[in-house]
Amino acid sequence: MASLNIQKTQRAEFSEKLSEAEEMTEELAEELTEEGFEDDHLDEPRLGVTCNCGHCHHGHGKGHGHDDHDDDDDNDDHDGHNHGHHHSHDHGHSHGDHDEDDEKKERLELIIGAGLFAAALILHFLVLKESAWSWPLIAVLVLAYLILGKDVLLASARNIAHGEVFDENFLMSIATLGAFAIGEFPEAVGVMLFFRVGEMFEDMAVERSRKRILETVNLRAETVVLADGEREIPAKRAKVGDVILVRPGDRVPLDGIVVEGESFLDTSAITGEPVPVRVAKNSGILAGCVNTQGVLKILATKKLSESMTSRILHSVEEAQEQKPQLEHFITRFARVYTPIVVGLALFVALVMPLIRGEAFRPWLYTAISFLVMSCPCALVVSVPLAFFCGIGTASGKGILFKGGSAVEALSKARAAVLDKTGTVTEGTFSVQEILTQPGFAEDEILRLAAACEAFSRHPIGKSICEAARERGLTVPAARSMEEKAGRGVSAAVESRRVLCGNAGLLEQNGVADVREPEIAGTRVLVAVDGVFAGTVLIADAVKKDAKESLDRLRQLGLTTVMLTGDAEASAQAVAKDLGIDRVRAGLLPEEKLTAMQAAREELGGVLFVGDGLNDAPVLAGADVGAAMGSGADAAIEAADLVFMNSNVSAIPQAVTLSRRCMRIATENVAGALAIKVIVMLLGITGLYSNMWLAVFADTGVLILCILNSLRLLRWKQ
Repeated sequence: MASLNIQKTQRAEFSEKLSEAEEMTEELAEELTEEGFEDDHLDEPRLGVTCNCGHCHHGHGKGHGHDDHDDDDDNDDHDGHNHGHHHSHDHGHSHGDHDEDDEKKERLELIIGAGLFAAALILHFLVLKESAWSWPLIAVLVLAYLILGKDVLLASARNIAHGEVFDENFLMSIATLGAFAIGEFPEAVGVMLFFRVGEMFEDMAVERSRKRILETVNLRAETVVLADGEREIPAKRAKVGDVILVRPGDRVPLDGIVVEGESFLDTSAITGEPVPVRVAKNSGILAGCVNTQGVLKILATKKLSESMTSRILHSVEEAQEQKPQLEHFITRFARVYTPIVVGLALFVALVMPLIRGEAFRPWLYTAISFLVMSCPCALVVSVPLAFFCGIGTASGKGILFKGGSAVEALSKARAAVLDKTGTVTEGTFSVQEILTQPGFAEDEILRLAAACEAFSRHPIGKSICEAARERGLTVPAARSMEEKAGRGVSAAVESRRVLCGNAGLLEQNGVADVREPEIAGTRVLVAVDGVFAGTVLIADAVKKDAKESLDRLRQLGLTTVMLTGDAEASAQAVAKDLGIDRVRAGLLPEEKLTAMQAAREELGGVLFVGDGLNDAPVLAGADVGAAMGSGADAAIEAADLVFMNSNVSAIPQAVTLSRRCMRIATENVAGALAIKVIVMLLGITGLYSNMWLAVFADTGVLILCILNSLRLLRWKQ
């Protein structure tokens, strides 16, 4: 085993390589293993609630000290993105990586501290019934205080050394030490005890929300099994083109296509859909799904770093940096507010006794109470906690927000601008209807058309063949096939001359009485032996939940607009069917962006939902851009949120949840401010100053805000 210093040097080198490379070679992996280097958590998201009041809640528990403190003074959002500086300060009770032993230790500290505090109170008031505190009981209270408050005192000292004075640790330290100085021993210990109880509630809230998110993002397989010889290799080393074996019960490690086998997949972790999905040969398959039945062989189409689970993980990491404007405001407010209340406390303690000609002690007690009640923790923690709970709830429903700024922007949207193909429609051609002429049956027309299109690679031809297979029809072989460019196919089928194409093809071959129906969609006309037989109507099917979901959007007060590059007739037909308010058709990608900007100027904040590569510029330019999870990678990367299940119903769900999240965050701020202002006025004026009331104004209000935020985790629609 190498020395500790050598290990540290090697680990730094390896970390640098890992950050630059997408894959590791087998030799490097073995080298790292020999040196004891573990990179299992390099890609784990740093999930948590960060505030500058002394808490960094990363959700893995409570370590002491953190080193990613955001200084937001001059780093507001720019176009929805937060560019912050990071400083290394210790802010007391930070909640970083640690194991269960640390949690047990902290719980034990809380129990011991509370037990000593309770024992001292019982002995003093009920057993000894003394008017003054005895030195042995004072020693017990001091011990309880140190057990409960040592981390706050140490953090305050370290932060002062770094020039970070006015935070919650400083307020709690001077308030409780001041209480000891004037003989208010139980109040000092009580403040620290309830401070720790408030932290416990806060940890519970963050942990519950973190679990919701990690249920969605912690889906990546560590290894893959190659089908050739069933060799097991690290997932990071798998390449595009590898054929992977996925057994029943295994999690799919990489995005790919099924090349052998059939099964049912549990996709709930990715899409939120509880119903298993059947897959067979040529079915597309996403990493993170669980194979529930048969053995599958999958051709990898993306490497691990580009798979669906990695994209989700990357989005969650981004979410920690994208802070909403409300959170920025509260952070700046707290930085101004805290020095002011310290100044007011000094004024009350030193000046008010001189003005009123009264003893210093009562006013010192008032000032100490004022410091406790003025702690900004409830204000600063409640806002990010509300957004964190909201994002956690959304991820459990297959709605992936890339940060609180996306939640805030969506709550303000007044128009829902949607792409057509792949967003409100399925994005695939299918036979919608078969119109027959006298003497011909639907199945006959479909069977003959499928024979002509049997070797077609065009989506229209494929949809006709697929419809024939779904109906269980036997498709005869076509001979003497002749393709007419831009018109269709002529072929001999069962000793009959069949024409399959557009009206121009039939007219060119002398077919009379060709009746082309006035119906939106692609029309494939069929003639048999010079007689017009019927029409196969093909269209991109509207998603089953589209109409109900768009009606719900209108009920929420959003104007619905559809922007599409499709033909006017097809777009108008879909819009009429779904009741969409406005339609713009035949648009190029840059024209979509212009149309979206025009809608924003007229209607207000815009939510744009798309799925294609051509939608990426519009997604990036919208107030909030949303991509369907089945869409192009560029669209998913450019979007502010992703609907993993690609259902239209996710759109009104996301809008409703974002508004609820904003409402709860606003309730937290307004409630905390109102209670604090009332209690602070009572204290600073001397009308009623009490340390226990101060504890309620600090820890009590924090717990109320936490419980209010937890309502988001129970949200159902």
